[in-house]
Amino acid sequence: MPTLADIKGVGLGLKRELIPQIQSLYQTPLLSNLAFVEIAPENWIGAGGKAASDLAWFVERFPIVCHGLCLSLGGPDPVNTDFLKQVKQFLEFNKIPLYTEHLSYCSDIQHGKAGYLYDLLPIPFTEEAVHYVAKRIRQTQDMLGQRIAVENASFYVAAPISTMDELTFIKAVLEEADCWLHLDINNIYVNSVNFGFNAHEFLRGIPGERIVYNHVAGHLQVQPDLLVDTHGENIIDPVWALLDEAYQLFGTFPTLLERDLNIPALPALIHEIDKIAAYQARHQLKQTKVA
Repeated sequence: MPTLADIKGVGLGLKRELIPQIQSLYQTPLLSNLAFVEIAPENWIGAGGKAASDLAWFVERFPIVCHGLCLSLGGPDPVNTDFLKQVKQFLEFNKIPLYTEHLSYCSDIQHGKAGYLYDLLPIPFTEEAVHYVAKRIRQTQDMLGQRIAVENASFYVAAPISTMDELTFIKAVLEEADCWLHLDINNIYVNSVNFGFNAHEFLRGIPGERIVYNHVAGHLQVQPDLLVDTHGENIIDPVWALLDEAYQLFGTFPTLLERDLNIPALPALIHEIDKIAAYQARHQLKQTKVA
C-alpha cells in the first residue's frame, strides 16, 4: 500500500480528458518523469462504470493524492461529517495516503441550510479565525485518523477586519492545528502581485518543515496588478524562479502541475513536467555535493 513517502518527484492533476492519453503512453519514455497524480475526491466518490475502472487503473500504477474542493474549512456551517466519512472510506479503499484542502471557505448558510459557492473565498486573518479554522482542521484529522495538509489560497479582496498578514495567519493555523502545508507557489506569486508584497520574502517565511507537497501552475493576467489563478496558462518565469528558490530553501519536495482550463494535449503538459523534474534533479545534485 502506498505511503506518504511514495509521493515524490513530479505529479499531474488527473483530468478526465488526460486519462486515455496517460493510459496509452504509460511506461513510455515520454511519461518517465510522471511520478504521481492528484484527484479531487468530490469528482470520484461514488463513481461507477468506466470512471470506477479508470480510477482502479491509476490506483494500481501511480501513488495518488486527494485534494479536496468543498470541505470549506473557514466556512460558517458545521464541518460536513457525513462527507468526511465518505472521504475516509474512499482513501482507505483506494490506498490513498494523503488528503489536502484549501485554507479558505466555499459555503454559506442561507435559510438555515448550507449552500456551496462556486469559488474559494479568503478567511479573515484574525486571531479568532486562527482558533476557529485550527479547531476544524483538528476535527477533520480526528475523523480521518490521519494528518491533513492545507493549501495557501489565492484571493482578490482583503478582508477589512484582518489584524495580521497572510503569512502570519498561515503559520499560526499550521502550528495550532498541527497539520501539514500544501504549498502553492503560484498562489504566492498571484497574491504578491494583487496585494503588492515581495513573493520571495514571503516564501522565505514559510515553515519548510511542514511542506508535504507543492502546486505550480499558470494564471491569467487581467491587469498589470490583477492576476487570476485560473490554472489555464503556461507557468511564467517569475513562478519558475520562486520554485527554484523554494527547492534551494526547503529541498526538492514533491511538486504537482495543475492545469484545469485550456488543457492541451499531454505532450505539451509533459514539457512542463520535465522542466519541474529538471529543477529537482539540479537541486538534488547540489544537495548531494554539499552532503
